[in-house]
Amino acid sequence: MVVGTSDPDIARLVLYALQEDLGGSVNAAADVSSAACIPEDLVSTAEIKAKEAGTLSGSKVAHEVFHQLGDFTSIDQLKGDGDTVKSGDTVMRLTGSTRLILIGERTALNFMQHLSGIASLTASFVAAVKGTTAKIVDTRKTIPGLRKIEKAAVLDGGGANHRMGLFDAVLLKDNHISAAGGVTNAVARAKARSDLSVQVEVETEAQLVEAINAGADSLLLDNRSPDELTSLVQTSRSVNSSVVLEASGGITLDTVAAYARTGVDRISIGALTHSAPALDLSLKLIESRSR
Repeated sequence: MVVGTSDPDIARLVLYALQEDLGGSVNAAADVSSAACIPEDLVSTAEIKAKEAGTLSGSKVAHEVFHQLGDFTSIDQLKGDGDTVKSGDTVMRLTGSTRLILIGERTALNFMQHLSGIASLTASFVAAVKGTTAKIVDTRKTIPGLRKIEKAAVLDGGGANHRMGLFDAVLLKDNHISAAGGVTNAVARAKARSDLSVQVEVETEAQLVEAINAGADSLLLDNRSPDELTSLVQTSRSVNSSVVLEASGGITLDTVAAYARTGVDRISIGALTHSAPALDLSLKLIESRSR
C-alpha cells in the first residue's frame, strides 16, 4: 500500500496534474494508449532510474501520484529526497497495475525531474560557497502553483528558504520606499503595523545607513560587484553588526564564491527555481505478469 501525502496542497496539485493528463477525470480508461493494448489484469514492476548525477527531490510527490491512482501499488524508495545519485542508480521500484503505472509515469517523472533539477542546482551553489558563512537562499521566482514543492527542493539541495510569499515577511523594495516617502518612513510604517521581519532593499551607502538606523532587520544588496559589496558590508557592520546582509542579482556558479567571500550572510539565487535544468530520470518496466 502506498501512503499519500498529508499535505492537502500537494494532493490537490497532483490531482490537477492527473486530471490534466487524463482529460478531466482520474479514470484508467482515459489513457487510450494503454487501454488499447494492455490487459486490465496485467501487473508490472517498474524502476525509476537516474540517467545523470545529481540530487534527488520530489519522491514524496511521486508517491502521491501513485497513491491517487490506486492503493495496491507498492513502492520501495531506494534513494531519498536530498540524496546524491549517480547515473544508473535505481531511486524507486514500484509494483502494481501496469496500466496505472503507465498512467502515472509521466506525471511522476515531470515532478521528480523538475524538483531534482532544482535540488541539484542548489547543491552546486551550496558546494561553491563551502568554507564561507554565506547561505544560499531561494526567491519568489517560482512557477505559479509549484512554490511549496520548489522551495522544498531547495531545502533538499542544502539551501535555505527566503520568505514563502508576500504574507510571512516584509521586503521593502524601491517602489515601496518611493511610495512611502523614503526609507525611514517605509521602515517605521512597517514596524508599526507588523511584528514580522523587515528587510529593505538599499541602493546607496546612505540608504544602507538610514535603513539600519530606522530599525531594519536585514538589507538586500542587489546588483553589486563583489568589491562594492565588501565596502557595504564593512559599513553595515560598523553601524550594527547584527543586521543580516543579503546579496542578489545576476550571481552565477562561476561568481558566487567571490560574492560569498565579501562577508554577506545570504545569497539569493532566482535561477534555483526559474532556470534549473531538469534532472534526467526514466521509468522502465522490468517484469510483468497476469494477476
